[in-house]
This record gives sequence, C-alpha cells and structure tokens, in this order.
Amino acid sequence: MRILLVEDHQAIREMIADHLRERGFAVDAVDRGERALAAARIAPIDAVVLDLGLPDTDGMQLLAALRAAQADVPAIIVTARDGVDDRLLGLNSGADDYIVKPFNLLELEARLRAVLRRAGSRRETRYTLGGVTFDTVTREATAFGKPLDLTRREAALLEELLRVPGQVITKDRLEDRLYALEDAGSANALEAAVSRLRRKLSSAHAALSIETKWGIGYRLIEAEAR
Repeated sequence: MRILLVEDHQAIREMIADHLRERGFAVDAVDRGERALAAARIAPIDAVVLDLGLPDTDGMQLLAALRAAQADVPAIIVTARDGVDDRLLGLNSGADDYIVKPFNLLELEARLRAVLRRAGSRRETRYTLGGVTFDTVTREATAFGKPLDLTRREAALLEELLRVPGQVITKDRLEDRLYALEDAGSANALEAAVSRLRRKLSSAHAALSIETKWGIGYRLIEAEAR
C-alpha cells in the first residue's frame, strides 16, 4: 500500500518513513503541502499521515485539498498540538485519527492499519484465487493455507494482480503502486519481481499464472492446480 507522509521535521519524517517501509509500505515522504499535492496527483495513495505545522500551508487546509482530489483517502494527523480543541478540530475536519507527538512508531503503525482496515470495509480486504489468499491489511499471503514467504515488493505485486484477475495491468501502473517516488524502480526491477513471484507461486503449487503481455504489462489468471 502507498502512504503519503507529510512532515517538515526531517528526523521525524525519516524515522516514520523508514519504519513504515520496513513494515511493507511504499512511502512518499514530503516536507510541505505543495509537494504533497504533487505526489497525490502523480499516483493514487491509500492513506495520509499528516503533520499540521507545515511551512507553506496549514495541515487542515492541505487535508481538505487532498480529500477534494481523493475523497475517501484515510488520514491520520500526527502533531504536537495536544489541546482538546485541536483534536476535536482535526477529527471534525475529516481526519480518521489524531496522534500527539511524541509517539510510539508501533502505535502509529497499528493506528494506520486500523484506518486502512476501516477504509477497506468499503472495498475488499482479502482476495482469494487459485488457492492463494492475500490479506491487504496484514500483508500476509497463503497458498492452500500455507504461508507464502513474499518480500514487500512481491506482496504488493500480488495484491495489484489479485485486485483485477484476468485484466492486464500496465507496467507503468504497477511501478506506480510498487515504488515510492524517490524509490522508483526500473523496468528490469519490475520484471525481476514478477519472475520471483512466478517462481514462488509455482513452488507453492498455486493454481495461478502470471501472463506477460509484451510491451504492455501483466495479468493474473487462474490455471489448473499443479
């Protein structure tokens, strides 16, 4: 899943981004509202983690602008503003959660997964096809009930393919979903991820096949069980 992190304090921004990336998220980390809006226009985002005290805009105004672009994107405010009125303003302005600094990274991650889970109640959070099941919240995949050991890139690739089985997803779309802006992958990196996922699905005897549409992209189809 792709997270937009908006935090002007460099150390805090890097700390949050590093933690979330280690936990399997693609993170676009920016330090001001203008860059946040640009990142949101480039590729769809699944959630926003937002500081209120930004150098070029108020966080509440930025949240409104992001919601205008993507109405249902869940948002967590992370701020030093700890007054009750501030919390009420944030939540009443459309934030899904409000965390006061300093905070625990594991708590932030748990709250992020919670708002993603609530947002996911409006869409699928678990996909099953060809004996393979993938949980978009826990990021766990199984084949016929046995865990699949996937890297975060492979898990993200499997998720995107399972969302629209049988449909071709372009390489550009997959690269947008698998890689953050500052971590953009090459065409070879995507092909390598596809190759690794194919091998792991085959080793697990999953009844799935990843087809290559040369020059276009990939699609996932159900095959005979091996």
